[in-house]
Amino acid sequence: MAPMTHQFASDSSAADADARLSFKEMCEKFEVTPRTLRYYEYIELLQPEREGRSRFYTAREIARMTLIMRGRRFGFSLEEIRQWLEMREQQGSEAQMRVWIEMADRQMTELAEQRRQIDEAMDELRQLRDATKSELDPG
Repeated sequence: MAPMTHQFASDSSAADADARLSFKEMCEKFEVTPRTLRYYEYIELLQPEREGRSRFYTAREIARMTLIMRGRRFGFSLEEIRQWLEMREQQGSEAQMRVWIEMADRQMTELAEQRRQIDEAMDELRQLRDATKSELDPG
């Protein structure tokens, strides 16, 4: 079986391989609070380089943060994101890839249900709005 390529995993290009971001730049790039970034470090999703009291994020950490943000957008838990990161870095065995596919399938089912619930709520809200509007403007 071919190795897992993870073309979906990272937006980083070869040109960014030497890039380093400061703590502040990382927060700005990913639009996260300092508290969030520190938490991701605390739970060891990210491991920045340290120089004195400063933290610097290499291309590896930038790619990991890209995956973390995608995982959050997809609705995965931080533990599921941790598993995704581990699979990515280890190139994933066939069994790991199958687990990832199952995780993705479960999450897509959950997102579809959330979309159904949102559509239902929007329809109900639209009906209430239209009923109220017709009371104000009966003609």
